[in-house]
Formats: sequence, structure tokens, C-alpha cells
Amino acid sequence: MTSRPHALIRTIGRWSLTALMINSIIGVSIFKLPADLAAKLGWLSPLSCLLAGAGILLVAGCIAEVSSRYEETGGLYLYARDALGRFAGLLVAWLTWLTRIAAPAAGANLFCAYLAQFCPVLHSHSAELIVLLLLIGHLALLNYVGVRTGQRVNNFFTAVKISFLLFFVLAGAIAWLLRPEVRVGFVPTHTTPTNWFSAILLLVYAYGGFEGALSVGGETKNPKRDTPLALLLALAVVCLLYTAVQFIVLALLPQATGSSTPLADAMGRVLGPAGSMAIAAAALLSAYGYLTANLLHAPRITFAMGQQGDFPAFFSRIHPRFRTPYVSILIYAALVYIFAALGNFEWNAVLSAVSRLAVYAAMAISVPVLRQRDDGQAQFRLPFAYLFSAAALLFSLVLLTQMGKAEFYVVGATAVIALANWVFRRS
Repeated sequence: MTSRPHALIRTIGRWSLTALMINSIIGVSIFKLPADLAAKLGWLSPLSCLLAGAGILLVAGCIAEVSSRYEETGGLYLYARDALGRFAGLLVAWLTWLTRIAAPAAGANLFCAYLAQFCPVLHSHSAELIVLLLLIGHLALLNYVGVRTGQRVNNFFTAVKISFLLFFVLAGAIAWLLRPEVRVGFVPTHTTPTNWFSAILLLVYAYGGFEGALSVGGETKNPKRDTPLALLLALAVVCLLYTAVQFIVLALLPQATGSSTPLADAMGRVLGPAGSMAIAAAALLSAYGYLTANLLHAPRITFAMGQQGDFPAFFSRIHPRFRTPYVSILIYAALVYIFAALGNFEWNAVLSAVSRLAVYAAMAISVPVLRQRDDGQAQFRLPFAYLFSAAALLFSLVLLTQMGKAEFYVVGATAVIALANWVFRRS
């Protein structure tokens, strides 16, 4: 069958999709997260990585079955629209899109902060604006001229990022085993339910991002087969890596709770200043890789909404030569730049945590709804699907009850925008 002249090109294979998901999950936050978790749970914090990973895997199992029904671009927006109706699809799309703007913008801010450690002249706000423009602009250009280019850049930085983190874990484990003088003794930790909920919420933010990579279904070679495998494999790898990193930080860094750069400080005790600088460089590369992943997949959300008639049609335009959704790419890049120029890292925590939990709840509900169709479309069927769906829904709703007023206002405002969008498109 010949391809349509203005259709997206299916170039993303199973392992490239897995790399894209890993890169979308592991951002620069892993270089700060261990100190925050240690402050809440101390030596029990590695257990929180496993518990949060188990909860996210429940959600991922539901998404894996739902995603195996679709070949089109759109990701969670497409799934919710088909399963729960047009308004639910729009709400999921707005929640996902806002998250995918704010999170990379915060990553871009952290990129500038780490770059300023190597180049102090970049500490000024005007210099930061120039760096942001060059950073986001050239990544937008890479994806504008072709998905293959963005895919190769993404694969490279995923490999670099994982290599640095594995180096940290391996070097830390060897030092812990062979150098008793750098070991930190076990300290009993008193925790409260509030500490646990707070830590799990942080980890929901840290584990999030894989949902954005689902948006490239129209450019994946075999999305029904590859998406479930890539999703579950990526989350399993990240869960083990986060747990190992958390343990190494606790085992090597005294007073880890007070560190703003826990991985760099821990490696400094093992390898000296060179080790600290290497991890700082890894944080810089990690932030860059995180941005490459988001510039690749996030514009596909508005592209799909334009195709479905839920956004203006120009969002779904495909470049006649490069075969990329160039309008969505350019608009998305401009918004990320604006958020990065005007905002800060805290935007990311509020928007991403709230939107992800709400979207995860919608995906859990979609499993039994789509099962009732019994149309044979799903290529991956979750065992004990209804039990998985109930557990994932409970996980999402319980954590949503821990949100404060600010988060509630964000969800409410987003729902109002989605409702206005729905009314406008119906009229």
C-alpha cells in the first residue's frame, strides 16, 4: 500500500520508542530528587521509589492495554476521546499539553542554571534569555526538518544520560564496598503518613513524562505491538535506576537532606572535584536530552487535536517537504520559550503532578469501558484488567486528595478551558 503524500512517516521502531520514553521520564530532577526524598523518609526513601514505581506500573498497565488499540497520532488525548467522549478527550489534552509545556520550560531553566556553573557570565537574566532562545530554537529546527533527525538526537542523549547515571551507581557501589571511610552509617528514621504521601507525589512527578511519548503513534512503525512493551520496559528500567541512585546517595553523602546537588556532592566524596564536575555535566546533558524528547513528541498533541477538529485545522498542517507537523512544532517551541523566560521550576511541580494524576484516573476508567466493546482491537490484554483498573484509579484518587488549593485551582482552570474549547467546537 502506498503512503499518502502528506502523511506522517512511520520511522520510530520499538527500541527508539523505548529510548524516547526513558528520555521523557528521566529529566534533570533526578539530580535533585534524592535530597528531597531523604528529607522526608531518610533511609526508607529507596522503598518509596519502589512503591511509587509499583503504583505507576499499575497505571502503565492500563495505558498499555488501551494504547494497543490505536495506530494514530494523539496519545492519551486520542484514547480518552474514543473511550470517554469528546469533552474527556479535550480535558486530557489540555492537562497533558500544559504539563508538556511547563515541564520542559522548567528543564530549560535548570539547563541555564547548570550551564552558568561552567560559564559564570551567563548568570544574568538577559544572557539566560539568549541561551533559552538558542537552546529551544535549534531543537525546534531539528524536529522541523524531520522526525528522523529528532529521533537520532533523542537516542544519543538517552544513551549518554543512562550511561552517566549507571556510572554514578557503579562507582558509588564500588566505593561503598571497598572504602569504609566514605560509608555513611544507617540512621533510624521516624516518618508519618504525610511524609509518605508527599514523597510519593514527588515521585509521581519524577516518573511522569512517558505519557507524552505516546503521542507519536502516527510515526511509530508498529504502535499496537511496540507501545505496550516500550512503556512497561521503560518504567521498569527507570524504577530500578531511581532506587539504586537513591540508595547510593544515602550510603555516601552525610546530611544528604541539606544538599542542593546530592549526586554531584556524593561523587565528589568518591572521585574528588573531577567527579563532581562530571555529574554536573551529566545534569546539563540530561536537561538537554529531556528537552529533545519533548520537542519531538509534545507538538503531536495539538497536531492530533487539529486533525480531530478540536483545535484550529492549521495545527495539523504537515510540511510538504519534511513531512513534519511544522506549525505545531513552532507554536509549541514558542510557548516553551515564553514559560521558561517568565516562569520557574515550581510551575512544573504543580502542573505536572495535578494533570498526570487526573489523566491517569481517566486511563484507568477507559480500560473497562473499552473492554465492553469486545471488538478485538487490543493487541495487548492486561491480566486481571478490572483489578488493575480499580487499583490504578484508587492510586490516582488517593494522591489527588493530598493536593492543596493551588493544585485544585489549576485543575479547575484547565477544566474550564477544556469546557470552553468543547462548547466552541460544538457550535
